[in-house]
Amino acid sequence: MKIRQMLASFANRIQKVLEDANIKLGSVASDVLGVSGRDMLHAMVEGQQDPKQLAELAQGRLRKKLGDLQLALEGQITDHHRFQLKFLLEFVVFGERQLVQLEDEIRRLITQVEPTTVQPEEAGAAELAAPGAGATPETSPLQAVVELWDTIPGIDELTASTLVAEMGANMDQFPTARHAAKWAGICPGNKESAGKRLSGKTPKGSVWLRRALCQAAWAASRTKDTYLAAQYHRLIGRKGKKKTIVAVAHTLLVMAYYVAQRQRPYQELGGDYFARINADTTQRRLVKKLRTLGYEVTLTPIKPTAQETTAPGE
Repeated sequence: MKIRQMLASFANRIQKVLEDANIKLGSVASDVLGVSGRDMLHAMVEGQQDPKQLAELAQGRLRKKLGDLQLALEGQITDHHRFQLKFLLEFVVFGERQLVQLEDEIRRLITQVEPTTVQPEEAGAAELAAPGAGATPETSPLQAVVELWDTIPGIDELTASTLVAEMGANMDQFPTARHAAKWAGICPGNKESAGKRLSGKTPKGSVWLRRALCQAAWAASRTKDTYLAAQYHRLIGRKGKKKTIVAVAHTLLVMAYYVAQRQRPYQELGGDYFARINADTTQRRLVKKLRTLGYEVTLTPIKPTAQETTAPGE
């Protein structure tokens, strides 16, 4: 986690050097340290200043923005800027190499644990689980839960490994998901006096676990057609970014708790989940918006087709 923070810090410093040279590469390219961005940065370090030549190094979808790229690359790069870019790029390459080695060591330690067979919580769970889910005689319990947590949107292998390191693979130590959230310090506070709530500040907990969950929440908020992204957009208007991210991180922890407890992969609810469970409220809200825009609205339910009304297997 620290190495990732270091890489993000160096990426921000590279961006500041470019802005000091009046180069706005980050305003066109979503990732300055992507394949195209690195080729341009290395060309700058070697002395290339022509915006057109630098823009021609773009690859993939970025080539559709050649005109904007040329404008963004019109700056004045000095020898001092080149020295700074070269210095920072070397640190980035070193950090990425260290991160790869660290991830390999984490995988080795996780798979090194003596494997045991995990019994499903309910009868028939093995049939419902995806192939390879849960621990097998050839898979360690830690590796099995990492693979299960990796099915949750926003959680990658490194984040799942962090969860294992902080919480373990056995959720029996937490009576409920609420206990796990309280221990992690990722739930609302409940400071009260005389029946009056004084503070909703989250309690203290594992700093590393909270950080990993919040990073996963940011990643999940950018996914498409998922429950977590829908929850983020549903809360962002009322709570703001920081509180919304903590709320999504809390949901991620609850999901991870039940996925590990039941030994089943995550099952996506869909981005329209809240609209489906609150169909009447959604209908009234949308009709009200259309009437505000000056439209007269008449709703006619769509009759389900024969295929939709037939139960599976009939």
